Amino acid sequence: MQSNARVLHLAVLAGLTALSAPAFAGKANPAATLRANDLLASHGTAAQRATDDAFAVRDIVVDNDGTEHVRFDRTFRGLPVIGGDVVMHSRNGAFKAASLSLKTRERPGLRATKSADDAILAAGADFNGTLSDIGSLGLVVYARGARPVLAYEIRVRGVSKRDGEADMRYFVDAKTGKVLDKWNRIHTAAATGVGQTLFLGDVSMVTNSVSGGYQLVDPTRGSGNTRDGKGKVIDTVYNTAAIMTDTDNNWGNNAESSVASEASDAHVGVATTWDFYKTVFNRSGIYNDGVGVKSVVNVTFRNGGPATGGNAAWYGAPYKFMAYGLGTSSWFPVVAIDVAGHEMTHGVTEATSNLAYSNDAGGLNEASSDIMGTMVEFFANNAADTPDYMIGEKIYRSNPTGKTALRYMFRPGDADGGRSYNCYPAATFAGVDPHYSSGPANHFFYLLAEGAVNPSGFSYTPSQLVCNGDTGVTGIGRDAAQRIWYRALTVYFNSNETYAQARAHTLQAATDLYGSGSTQYNAVARAWSAVSVN
Repeated sequence: MQSNARVLHLAVLAGLTALSAPAFAGKANPAATLRANDLLASHGTAAQRATDDAFAVRDIVVDNDGTEHVRFDRTFRGLPVIGGDVVMHSRNGAFKAASLSLKTRERPGLRATKSADDAILAAGADFNGTLSDIGSLGLVVYARGARPVLAYEIRVRGVSKRDGEADMRYFVDAKTGKVLDKWNRIHTAAATGVGQTLFLGDVSMVTNSVSGGYQLVDPTRGSGNTRDGKGKVIDTVYNTAAIMTDTDNNWGNNAESSVASEASDAHVGVATTWDFYKTVFNRSGIYNDGVGVKSVVNVTFRNGGPATGGNAAWYGAPYKFMAYGLGTSSWFPVVAIDVAGHEMTHGVTEATSNLAYSNDAGGLNEASSDIMGTMVEFFANNAADTPDYMIGEKIYRSNPTGKTALRYMFRPGDADGGRSYNCYPAATFAGVDPHYSSGPANHFFYLLAEGAVNPSGFSYTPSQLVCNGDTGVTGIGRDAAQRIWYRALTVYFNSNETYAQARAHTLQAATDLYGSGSTQYNAVARAWSAVSVN
């Protein structure tokens, strides 16, 4: 595994372009922050800035040519503006553009006619499950709709029939009491339970030597660590699960009889994802702060009935950890490399564009994780888990054809009985599970990377792989495709991104990296059209 990875590292490095690895990314750049704030003052119309708006830096990317992309979260009279984030793009202090979804400088009155208790009741009634905890996080300006409105943000924790283990964000109109939007902060691997194989073979991995033995801690990757949940429900152990230890530094036995086996898979998956982001995009850790993440294996999830081991999840800020289910009678423990890459990419998305988890943005959020999880699998290039464009095909205890999977990127709906969308519908996605609305973006990425080419082991015709009859769609390769997507995600996407904006922003990313009118630029346009995003 290591030798294959090194060869791939060299190939990736050889293909770097001038803008593919930013000279700087993170928050601590006072000069860029000052310049971007000046531009917000002088170009307020472009940013839809209202008189009492204020801005706080979420992320900064500075290209090698000095172009700065400063991402701001917005407040209005101290209230968070949900969907009000903006990226200011400039070079040498000169304004270039602003990326945002907010379309007006109109702001609502801040006098609520409904109480927080009213909003709590509305959210609780809508939740449709077993409540563990519910409360108001206060007033916000909800700006993901046609016009900004005053709303309450309600946090609901429990088990819902739709989402299973849930830590929900609800937004309830403070004047009408209507539920405006909702999504789960826990981003799981699939809409239904999943699991994963332990058959990566014997692999080397970094651990930490301590008095009397070893810890499953990786000091070379931000001290990320792996812990045993002891089969308990994740909600009860994520703060208390202990770091795993061993006396001889030989972890597991390639079988489920030893928890250390699945822990080794998780530990390697985290390390591989770290190396992928560092090598390909010069990103140091999920939050680009050099800090590793905590992983808890051997856990169960509440799921509207008996707890299940068939799932995996990324728990975002302030928790920032990975959880891996212990498996079920149908699925192995959920510790595959593509699952790790998928879930941790939710963290990258949260740290950058912060895509919401509903409507078009929710589908693009899930697609980003599918795309990068797949690219992590190709990066690992492990013969025991041959890279492909199927999501979770290794999780099934019985999969004789190798074609059973959660999703296919080339024909997403064919993997799950048509629940995932292959093509973008005439209207935007509203109320569709993000695992299914991710389909058009996954499909786009496959066509961008590979073209209308039948994947190995299948028998699709070119016309079955496109939505518009354009069977001549040609791929530009995985490396260029992943660089375009990552740049769009981290530099241009905003929290309320639509598919139409994603088309425009990936075209801008292709322009930045390869030039307007380049082969890559034209391929992006053609691949989006091939999934009905025009």
